[in-house]
Amino acid sequence: MDLARQVPGPVPPSVPVLVAGGGPVGLATAVELAHHGVRCLVVEPRESVSWLRPRAKTTSARSMELLRRWGLAETLRARAPLAVSWSDAAVFVNSLLGREITRIGGCFGLDLAGSDLAAEPGQQAPQPLVEEVLREAVGDALLTGRQVTGLREDADGVTVRIASADGDEHEVRAQYVVGCDGPRSVTRAAIGARYEGRQDARPNFNIVFRAPGLAERMPHGPAVHYWVLNPAQPGLVGRLDLEETWWCIAQGVRARDADPVRLVRNLAGADIEVEILATDPWTARMLLADRYGSGRVFLAGDAAHQNPPYGGHGFNTGIGDAVNIGWKLAAVLQGWAPAELLATYESERRPIAADTIEAAAANMATLAPELADPALMGDEAEFEKVRPAVAEAVLRTKDSEFHSLDLVLGYTYAGSPVVAPDAGERLPHRWLSPGESLYDRLGPAFSLVGDQGLPGAAVVVAEARELGVPLRVVHLPGEPLTVVRPDQHVAWRGADPSGALRMALGLS
Repeated sequence: MDLARQVPGPVPPSVPVLVAGGGPVGLATAVELAHHGVRCLVVEPRESVSWLRPRAKTTSARSMELLRRWGLAETLRARAPLAVSWSDAAVFVNSLLGREITRIGGCFGLDLAGSDLAAEPGQQAPQPLVEEVLREAVGDALLTGRQVTGLREDADGVTVRIASADGDEHEVRAQYVVGCDGPRSVTRAAIGARYEGRQDARPNFNIVFRAPGLAERMPHGPAVHYWVLNPAQPGLVGRLDLEETWWCIAQGVRARDADPVRLVRNLAGADIEVEILATDPWTARMLLADRYGSGRVFLAGDAAHQNPPYGGHGFNTGIGDAVNIGWKLAAVLQGWAPAELLATYESERRPIAADTIEAAAANMATLAPELADPALMGDEAEFEKVRPAVAEAVLRTKDSEFHSLDLVLGYTYAGSPVVAPDAGERLPHRWLSPGESLYDRLGPAFSLVGDQGLPGAAVVVAEARELGVPLRVVHLPGEPLTVVRPDQHVAWRGADPSGALRMALGLS
């Protein structure tokens, strides 16, 4: 199935920001820029989005909060094949049609609906669907059928060379470029940045398949993931929809040795009816760019970092990149922040990517092959003899993979030169009334949250007026004052806000 086909449009001669790559991170960068009224051009080779390689399956609670900020969270949920209420469990089995070993609930923040912890729970949604929703939001800022083939930066801007598959070439002049062009990033090479890190030695083999009647035969109920701990073929399986389409990762399988139908049947534990729709061999990478940009060119998403998929972080880290660089570019282009603010993009986002890579690599240390035990495939007596020990090992080694809200919601920019010493964390969330999040009251740029009768409130308002900084005032009687950045992180809190906005913009 192909989604969101775009008709290639004319190539503009110049644009404030050019985004190389129209995957979820490039599209999110464009949506963030539009959120602040900044025009951009997204250059993407794919004219349409295919479901056959769905890649990421989880949109984190934090990414969903940012989609809510853009007015897109409900759109994504309405179109998601699996409702957030479908399941929040990972079920560990000896085969899809066999015995259950144990289960872990509350996975990936899917159970956060109504919680004060977050404005949005996570959402199971295939990456192509996320791209479809973002493509529609970006509209005619997306130029498909072309890719960035080179760029040249100078003191006043960047000259970007783009080409179509048939060799038609154009040059576009941009004030800034954001490279979201993936692992083989032309942008990263152009600025002389390079990956540092390693690749996992173990092969993996993804399969998207149709299996009529499989769901009706399974005894385990709904799940986000089914972990099959069969030593003959360990792996993960999940549903792409509530019809007949599934995905799986056969772990330890090289492409040259793969029989996709046999792999699926081994995971199922029976000779089920299978139609193979797509296959995709891969190996996990733990890579981080040694720098995130130059003066006018920046890297985001897979162009800047890659991590194993375990933990569901995937493109979600890149969505955080997009928001961080997006609001800062808008502030500079609209004249209410100095260009020096852009240097804080790397100092704030690169450590987050490093922490995410480390966490995902730790999750990858124990996968289905390491948890599988031959006795699990024996008779009921053999199975029950080893099941408690395997279940204990699952809970000991996999809990942090499915319960990572400290990383997803709790990351901080503490130590950044544009946040106060006791600030940098995401503004603590709460519901102000049924369905109304505190975040819903924040402005697109800076917000002053707290009791507006306190003397310091007038100081911040006056400073914003003097600097030309868009500021929304959020009156919460009896509460201390907090200056909140466009990305919902706390820039400053306290009693004396003199110079708080200057500090948050790198002006002092």
